[in-house]
This record gives sequence, C-alpha cells and structure tokens, in this order.
Amino acid sequence: MESFLKMQRGGECVLDLSPRSTVGGGVEDVYGEDRASEDQLVTPWTVSVASGYTMLRDPHHNKGLAFTEKERDAHYLRGLLPPAVLTQELQEKKLMNNIRQYEVPLHKYMAMMELEERNERLFYKLLIDNVEELLPIVYTPVVGEACQKYGSIFRRPQGVYISLKEKGKILEVLRNWPERGIQVIVVTDGERILGLGDLGCQGMGIPVGKLALYTALGGVRPSACLPITIDVGTNNEQLLNDEFYIGLKQKRATGKEYYDFLHEFMSAVKQNYGEKVLVQFEDFANHNAFELLAKYGTTHLVFNDDIQGTASVVLAGLVASLKLLGGSLGDHTFLFLGAGEAGTGIAELIALEMSKQTKIPLEETRKKIWLVDSKGLIVKSRKESLQHFKQPWAHDHEPVNNLLDAVNAIKPTALIGTSGVGKQFTKEVVEAMAAFNQTPLIMALSNPTSQAECTAEEAYTWTEGRAIFSSGSPFDPVEYNGKLFVPGQANNAYIFPGLGFGLVISGAIRVHDDMLLAASEALAGQVTQEHYDKGMIYPPLSNIRTISAHIAANVAAKAYDLGLATRLPRPADLVKYAESCMYTPNYRNYR
Repeated sequence: MESFLKMQRGGECVLDLSPRSTVGGGVEDVYGEDRASEDQLVTPWTVSVASGYTMLRDPHHNKGLAFTEKERDAHYLRGLLPPAVLTQELQEKKLMNNIRQYEVPLHKYMAMMELEERNERLFYKLLIDNVEELLPIVYTPVVGEACQKYGSIFRRPQGVYISLKEKGKILEVLRNWPERGIQVIVVTDGERILGLGDLGCQGMGIPVGKLALYTALGGVRPSACLPITIDVGTNNEQLLNDEFYIGLKQKRATGKEYYDFLHEFMSAVKQNYGEKVLVQFEDFANHNAFELLAKYGTTHLVFNDDIQGTASVVLAGLVASLKLLGGSLGDHTFLFLGAGEAGTGIAELIALEMSKQTKIPLEETRKKIWLVDSKGLIVKSRKESLQHFKQPWAHDHEPVNNLLDAVNAIKPTALIGTSGVGKQFTKEVVEAMAAFNQTPLIMALSNPTSQAECTAEEAYTWTEGRAIFSSGSPFDPVEYNGKLFVPGQANNAYIFPGLGFGLVISGAIRVHDDMLLAASEALAGQVTQEHYDKGMIYPPLSNIRTISAHIAANVAAKAYDLGLATRLPRPADLVKYAESCMYTPNYRNYR
C-alpha cells in the first residue's frame, strides 16, 4: 500500500519530512490560506462547501459585495446581494471613512469587532494597511475600556470560555472549538487586566485583541489562533453586583483549587493540540504569572507577554538608545518604579544582555539595576520580607522611602516606570533626572494612557527638550522650542507577534531566554538614523510586518542553534521563509 500512496503523494514517503506538512511547526495549510497565490482558486470549505446564505454569514469566506458575477452564480448568491461588484480596496476605503466618523473610540472598537465577525479578511486588510491608526483601537488603550464594559457590549462570543463549571471536562470543552490546527493560544484569567485590575471573565478582550495582532502584525493565520479566558471567579465587587456581568459570580478560586484547574487546562491543551502549540499567558496576577511560567516553561511552549514580551521590547529600546546616550549597556544605571512581573522581567533581561556583552556574571550585572516598590527602594535589609521574584534586586544600600529620594541617591541614567499607577514621575523627579544627565532616558510604560507615569509633553518640557522618552500607550508628537519630538512607544506589539511567529515557523518546542534577546536585537536593528534624528528609539509601526519577519527569523535561527526547532530541514534564508509563510488578507477567488 505504501508504494501506491507514495505515487499519490508525488513520490513522498511517510519517512520523508515533507516541507508541505510543517507550515508553522506541524499544522498543514489544508485550505491554501497561506500558500495559495492570490489568483489561485480555493474551495470555501466549512463542514461542507459553503454557499448561498450560509456563505454570506461565514466570516472566513464572506466577501460582501466583492463576490464576482461568476462566484454569485456558482455559489447561489444571486439575489442575496445588491448588483454592484466592489473591489476589496473600495470596501476598505468605505469602511475606513465610516470608522473615522465615530467620535467615541469605543464605538470604533465595536465597529472593528463587528467587521471581524462578518468579514475576516477585510478586517485584517484594514488593520494591516492602517496599523498606526487602528492599533490603539483594537489594542491598548481602547481595549482596556472595552474590557471594563465587555458585559454591556457583548454580542457574540469570541474564543473559548473555561470556567470552574467545566472542571474535569476541559479537554471536551477544547474539542468544541471547530478549528483543529491551533498554533497559538492566548489565555488570561482576567485578574490583572492592563492597569485596571480584576475584570474577571470580561478580560476576554485582551486575548482577542492580542491574537488579532498575531495575525495582522505577525502573519499567523486566523484559523490557527485561539483566545481563551479561564474564569475562576472575580474579587471585583462591582462586577459581582452587576446584573450584566457575563462571568461566574463568585470570589476567585485560589491555592490548590486554582493550580489544579490550571494544570488540567495545560494538560488538555497539550493533549488536544500537541507539543508545538504556543500558550501565551496574559494579564495574570504577579504571584500566579511567575508560578505558571516557572512550572510550565520546561514542559510546554509557553510565553508570558507581561514578563518576557515587555522585557524584550524595553531592552530593544535601551539597546537602540545607546546610539543617543553613548557607551554600552553596562555603562549605565537603571532605576525602576514598579517591581511586579513587568519590572522584574525587564530588569532580568537587561542584566542577561549586560552579562552576555561583558562576560560578567549575572549576579554582578544585576547590581547596575535598582527597583522601587510601594515600600521604597528594594535593599538587602528588606530581603526577608520580599516576594521571591524581588529578592535578586535587593542590593546593599540604606533604606529609601520614596522615588524622588531614590533618584537622587542612585543617580540613574534611565528611569523606567512599570508601576501601573499614573502621574508618579512628578516634575521634581523628572527635573532631578535632568540635573545629572545631559540626555535622561524616561520610559513611562504603564497602560492604559491614564496610568502612564508621565506624559510625553511633561517629559520634554521638564527636561527642556533633552529627554529620550517612550511610553506604553501612544502619545502624539510634541513641539518644544521649535523642534518636533516623536515619542517612542514601547509597545509589546513590536515583539510578541514576530516572536510567536518565529516559534511557529521553526516548530520550536520551548522558549529560551536567548530567543528573547534575539528578538530585542532584531527590533533594535530596525531603527535607522532618520529615526534617531527625531529622537525615536523604536521604528514606526507602519513597517511592522517587515520588522516582524526579521524578529521571526532571528528567533527561529536561535531555536535551530539551541536544538529546539523541529521544522527540518532548516530554511536557507529565514527572513524570506518567514515572509513567505505570512498570512495575507487579500480576497481569494472561489471555484
């Protein structure tokens, strides 16, 4: 039988590693979503061939008025559409005009989500072609407001909701999802959504938004993405008393009950989707985030964007800023406000990069980095009372109770805010930074915009235009003394789509710190002299698909170097390979 099957496969043997079978690390592109050229005919499969009324309501295949005359005849669409035939470009123009008419950002978000639910390719076409305009709508800061009001604006479920009601049945729940070739899962338990706190089940807006960016910015095809919310309750009294709340109305499960439930989930994911599915933990509370990453980092392909993604994008900004600051990373001192998962994750990656560059032990490079939490500067005299993830940052120094005194005592080159609390970089703090730095680096990273430690205008004004500034959420350009400054945005969207795509195309089975460093270096390498002249330490997001391809190639190369890649043989040109695997949203022609 094998000889017959070999003929049917065009000479391929079961023992051969077919290049067709491993797009994205083992999930075959059966329907030609990625590999079909735009003029090649594809079959619009659902359970059977989609046609007529059903086809118009299937977001994967619906093209609206862009169905050709021939397609309208072949798929029983005559009379179900007005007679006009529009191009995708004209549809895009019309929809962008409509979206720009909305004055309330949340209404723009809702319009985009409605578009995704009815016409998937057009949604991604809009997002890719207008990324700088629409990214703040589908992601931070507007997605934060959407999560807060998710119960009120909820219309149609997106993704999978796994609550404590499904304990013991999680594998069955995952099998209810129609797609089998899942490559990327973004999961949250809603306990720490951006800087907004516990939003419980309403945190689903975050996985949905993140996965939209995996496709638009990174090129992972939509059918390979799965947003999941783990609902173990909420401690938010306002939600518990809200008649429109869509989640479990009970206090959060903790301890053994919580971790047993998460373990069942992780086991079910691996059983259902295999070794190479990427699970991205998103917006878990600090104590759970570190625990889950430590527990599953050696058994699953897992990634925490709040810890590792934020760290990688900030490190890229720091590496790029050296062109403006001078010296190497080890020549500078860093002070963080905030010692949670983001702050400590960034600090650790900076220390790793310093150690890699200087060959100095990690324990020594950590001493160039200081952290301030709610009780003041983290020092050795506090070590016994500190959470485990803060302890490596407890250095020899007398106690300091507030940020301003810490700035004056440490005299850092860079001040980095990850506190989740707005307006903490006061005029006195910023002026102190400017007093002993010709070019102070100020990164106000907390999201959303309302929680930023300071604004771009404040940073430039209080330093008399000398600061290099970046933030987590976008700020408009600022004119000061006749010069236009373009604030950088240390947006995780620079890193996680390309990083995840690199893991997928290499068939990686684990995430290693060296991959994060590789992603940072690739991003920093995309900053040009033209960007530096404007005070930018990140490239413009308008070029994000090219940036993601380079990041994916760097990450994939590191996966191969470390022996963690399973997609063999290794492509000769990883950048070209990454670009060739990227999902494109242009309409396909149907038979």
